[in-house]
This record gives sequence, structure tokens and C-alpha cells, in this order.
Amino acid sequence: MKQKAVFLDRDGVINIEKEYLYKIEDFEFIDGVFEALTYLQKKGFLLFIITNQSGIGRNYYTSGDYIKLTKWMIDMFDLKGIKISMVEHCPHEPNEDCDCRKPKIGMIKNISKHYDIDFENSWLIGDKQSDILFGKNCGILNTIQVQSGHSFSTSEAKYVIEKLDLDSIVNIVI
Repeated sequence: MKQKAVFLDRDGVINIEKEYLYKIEDFEFIDGVFEALTYLQKKGFLLFIITNQSGIGRNYYTSGDYIKLTKWMIDMFDLKGIKISMVEHCPHEPNEDCDCRKPKIGMIKNISKHYDIDFENSWLIGDKQSDILFGKNCGILNTIQVQSGHSFSTSEAKYVIEKLDLDSIVNIVI
């Protein structure tokens, strides 16, 4: 049976945007994210994190640094009763010709090897235009662009919200 899912960008959506974030002590969850993800989980959505991490390819931090931070983040979600089904990342620089850097769909291909996703009833939440295009490229029509990360003047997203919190999600009626 196909499962509905929410695909979340990390930086600017889950945590406060900080350039090339890799240290636990610099990681700050955005206010309201735990309540929003708890709500989505109770609505039957699987939760996935998909994130471009070019800091690895640029040698600003290592894969080990990224893995350590990701494990800590997943543990923080676990403590709140939130299950993140899978985290996928692209470690490449923007100029590399990889299949995994958003808006390309390599990360979703890998997730699809493990989960049978109902893309038509799934959602993508990101803070950049590349996130929204990634969703569309994956066949996800329900897209939300948050303003808590990168600034933008126009959006191709179905919805635009200030930040990922419970009020915003309930108002969209996911």
C-alpha cells in the first residue's frame, strides 16, 4: 500500500538557517517545528528529510561531521516522539553533475527503494525555489515554501508560509 509522506528540507525549515551548519552547538530548531511534525505524523504522514549539503564537497566539514549532527537531530526528534523515516543528503557542490542535488531527484529515487510513496497525496516543504522544483520533479504537487530560510520575491509553491509551525500547517489543512 502506498504511503503519503512529507519531504522536508533541513536548513531554514527545521532549523534556523546558518551557512554551512555542521556543529551541534550551532543547531537551533525553529519554534513550532516539533508541534507541526507531531501533527503531520498523527495525520499518517511518513516524515523524510532531504537536504543539499555542499559544505561536504567544499571541504568546510566532513561527512562524519554531517552524520554526527544528523544523528543528534534524529535523537532530538525521537525524544519528542517524532519518527523521521529517512534522511537523504547530497554532499556535492552545485557545479558537480550529480543526480542527487535538488532540484534533481536522486534523493527521492533512493527513498523510493525503501518506501512505496503516494506522491500525489504527499507534500514537500522547503525554503528555496530548488526545493519546490524538486517536489514538482518528483510529482509532488502539494508544495509549501517557508520564509524562515532564504528570502525570495516570488514562489512557484502552492502555499507560502512564514515558518513551519502548527498554526501554518493546520491552516493549510494538510
